Amino acid sequence: MGYSLDLRKKVISFIENGNSITKAARIFGINRATVYRWLDKPNLERTRVVRRQRKIDITRLNQDVEKYPDKTLQQRAQEFGVVPSSIYYQLKRLNITRKKQFRYRKRNHSDRKLHYRTLRELIKKYGIESLLFIDETGFERFVSLIYGWAKRGKASGTAI
Repeated sequence: MGYSLDLRKKVISFIENGNSITKAARIFGINRATVYRWLDKPNLERTRVVRRQRKIDITRLNQDVEKYPDKTLQQRAQEFGVVPSSIYYQLKRLNITRKKQFRYRKRNHSDRKLHYRTLRELIKKYGIESLLFIDETGFERFVSLIYGWAKRGKASGTAI
């Protein structure tokens, strides 16, 4: 919190009337370095800090989240040329949160119907005894993420 303009003027006036900087700092309860800084400034007004330009393009980040909600922070950081924490803070600022996704991403109902149709034809032709079923639950070809990113209050764009 900055000091008021009235206090600043009083301190400078006190020093211009022949008092020492140390005495002014003690009386007004401020640091001597602050008094020196005020003496160096041509204007005693508070310095307004202008928000700096960010390295991350916010609109591009927003579009990237909508298009690829299941990218990890590391992947986004590499794409934008920053560290993952920068991406996290910008997503937080944009009100984009991490969502848990529930379905398997590679699920395709039309392929499944085609597979079942082909399976029925094979059973009709060769009989059920000729088929061999292999359990592949331990071998996942497509590594899917269980988290994605989306605006607060909305579901993530892709399903797992």
